[in-house]
Amino acid sequence: MGYKPVRLFPREEKFFDLLEAQVGRIVEAARLLNNGVRKGQSAISGMAADIKRLEHEADRITHSLFTKLNQTFVTPMDPEDLHALGAALDDVIDYIEDAAFRLDAYDVDPARTGIGELAEIIQKCSETLELAIGKLKTKQNHLNDCIEINRLENSADELVRKLVTRLFAEETNAITLLKYKEIYETLEAATDRCEDVADILQTIVVKNS
Repeated sequence: MGYKPVRLFPREEKFFDLLEAQVGRIVEAARLLNNGVRKGQSAISGMAADIKRLEHEADRITHSLFTKLNQTFVTPMDPEDLHALGAALDDVIDYIEDAAFRLDAYDVDPARTGIGELAEIIQKCSETLELAIGKLKTKQNHLNDCIEINRLENSADELVRKLVTRLFAEETNAITLLKYKEIYETLEAATDRCEDVADILQTIVVKNS
């Protein structure tokens, strides 16, 4: 009879499924944000509520990821990298939700120049993140995706600087000025968090090269 070795510490491959589920919620939230902004104020409240629901779902996925990480002896990649990825992805959707909340709570006009452009950048960043995360399971190189995310984040930074400069030059109502400044900066922070994920993914490439 042939002997089949028993794996005392089986590798847990479901981590990739959880990461893909996380980034899937992020992409859905980013698309809702972009579509809501373009539809106008009447769509903002419903959009914010839908994104809040997705953020709660993402929190549960993150919790499942961390719980499984604590219970698994042999992981498909460095446990610290898995933890860092899960936490960084959670931050992305947190900032998307925060931006949606502020758009709703502050009752601002989302058609104002810049908000739509930033929402579109966030969607593109999220979709590129989804491509990169999807390549982890098959061990494909995701370096070009990370470079694209860095490029998009830089474009968001440049846009926000121009928008804030224009805001201070043209807006005379102090409260309105603060509202828009916070929204611009929160939207920019969402792209910053996408870049954080890309940085972790680049570290993974270096470790496994």
